[in-house]
Amino acid sequence: MGSLNMEKKWVFPLVISSLICVFLLATSFNMGLISSLHTINHIFNIFPSRVNQTGGKGFAETKVVLQSPPPPPPGPKIPRFAYLVSGSKGDLDKLWRTLHALYHPRNHYVVHLDLESPAEERLELAARVEKHPIFSKYGNVYMNSKANMVTYRGPTMVSNTLHACAILLKRSKEWDWFINLSASDYPLVTQDVLLSIWVLTHLLCDADLLDTFSTLNRNLNFIEHTSQLGWKEEKRAMPLIVDPGLYSTTKEDIFGANPRRPLPTAFKLFTGSAWMVLTRPFVEYLIWGWDNLPRTLLMYYANFVSSPEGYFHTVICNAPEYARTAINHDLHYIAWDTPPKQHPHVLSLNDTERMIASGAAFARKFQHNDPVLDKIDNDLLGRKVGAFTPGGWCSNSPDCTEVGDINKVQPGPGADRLKHLIARVALMARRGENQCK
Repeated sequence: MGSLNMEKKWVFPLVISSLICVFLLATSFNMGLISSLHTINHIFNIFPSRVNQTGGKGFAETKVVLQSPPPPPPGPKIPRFAYLVSGSKGDLDKLWRTLHALYHPRNHYVVHLDLESPAEERLELAARVEKHPIFSKYGNVYMNSKANMVTYRGPTMVSNTLHACAILLKRSKEWDWFINLSASDYPLVTQDVLLSIWVLTHLLCDADLLDTFSTLNRNLNFIEHTSQLGWKEEKRAMPLIVDPGLYSTTKEDIFGANPRRPLPTAFKLFTGSAWMVLTRPFVEYLIWGWDNLPRTLLMYYANFVSSPEGYFHTVICNAPEYARTAINHDLHYIAWDTPPKQHPHVLSLNDTERMIASGAAFARKFQHNDPVLDKIDNDLLGRKVGAFTPGGWCSNSPDCTEVGDINKVQPGPGADRLKHLIARVALMARRGENQCK
């Protein structure tokens, strides 16, 4: 009887406990707490299950996955360049040769003959671009059919450059650097060399122009500049000029206006080379101008003598976000007479050794089909007459008439020269030497 009474004593608590459990379980469903089971299950999935520990196909595959080494980090991305190659009257064949020396299927190109060039020359350039089999296949060479009037030393040179920048921004989101050249410029290294230096801060790669820039920090802008205006303060900054190219369909030289103006106090003037290698973010800043500095300075430089040698430099050095990215070199070899004249010295075979020793990527200025260009083709570029400069992308080098792997980069002899130049000027900028001063 005692044991029977003991069992009866436990019945009531057991029933009550059961009812409470049922109530709590129903409440948990109503409150959505059951969803926490997913989290708990996830926590337990971190640990191997007993089934997996006993073998089987599932265990073998899981073990391989768990013990596989992590994938290697991706290598530096090969960059793309966006070129403006511009010319004027009589420059059609010069421009065409320069374009072939510069071409790479990864890059983008805007070619422009200004309004001074005859309509026949512009139509011929457009026809050549349209009918070229590789250009038409890749669609990366664009003829600016709406030609601009460009006045030497006038703001129309700046507007023409900005026009090309806007076209390139609209046509592609994939390029990294903008490079402006004229038909009188010529490369001293292959595009493979230039592409290979992109992350130079790590010095990981060994290839030509593409190879060089594939190892270089993409925030760097190569723009020769100084705030020491010297004689330019009196002869360029203070005079007021008008560029007829802004309103006339016939080419005329700039002319002066009165009165002269004092130096600005709202910003600091800089001057330098008109030839630049600019990052895409800075080009976007120039075109979009979200803090109005680029537009303000564009209006100021509309009346400035030789504005292409001051506008871009003054913008970058007065914008704190970009001033620290300015590298004080234009990657050009340019020889000036002593004392310097309005135009640089025309290069010839006598300048070959100095051009090569400079380590520069480009040189100017050249006469059409000068023998020195043939020497550059033969000795530096490996380029045949009328052909593209060979690179890793050519499947039948050196003829280079067929396209293979456009992401294949082959370094050439110019890689080391250009790397040494860029390493030197980049190190100076990193130390804050000669940068926006």
